[in-house]
Amino acid sequence: MTPEDKTPFPEHLRMPPTPVLETERLVLRPPRESDTPAVQRRFAQWDVVRYLTAEVPWPYPDDGAAQHWRRMSAEMAGREKSHWAITLKGDDELIGLIVLWADDGKSRDQRGFWLDPEFWGRGLMTEAADRVTDYALVELAWPHLWLNNAEVNPASHRVKEKQGAELIDRSPAKYVYGDGIRVTWRLTRAAWLARREDLAKG
Repeated sequence: MTPEDKTPFPEHLRMPPTPVLETERLVLRPPRESDTPAVQRRFAQWDVVRYLTAEVPWPYPDDGAAQHWRRMSAEMAGREKSHWAITLKGDDELIGLIVLWADDGKSRDQRGFWLDPEFWGRGLMTEAADRVTDYALVELAWPHLWLNNAEVNPASHRVKEKQGAELIDRSPAKYVYGDGIRVTWRLTRAAWLARREDLAKG
């Protein structure tokens, strides 16, 4: 909430304190101000930002990561969103970020992420997204997650498909690369639990 916005944040949308989450290869932990240099270095790449919404400034300013830290820290302090730094086990340096927030009933959007291209092609983003999805749909017992991406972003598209999300809508949207189509997905708790059961059976 900005100083100009006097509307109180709805209490029913507040997140629990952000926990540390682990996977086979990753530790997802709350970001720290000391992560700012890594964010500035890893995020300010065309391959990272081009499919993000047009609110992301490009060229990325020299203080872009510092500005982002101020927004993130305020959102975490107010429990408006849960943010996680994506790190490899045994190496605490941030290589990406993932964020989760409650369904406001309007935006049809509840999760976002990015990963340094240096680490693409290894299934790490899907691994991080799966762990946060499990947190939302199992530990928090949310009934669904609304997800979206630019239609021309095949990697993000594949993450949703792998998770069992259903494609709901296509609509015009503005991205860093220009005008495009936003693809909206819904992943239900029932579909997620069924997928987990199928994976457990092998």
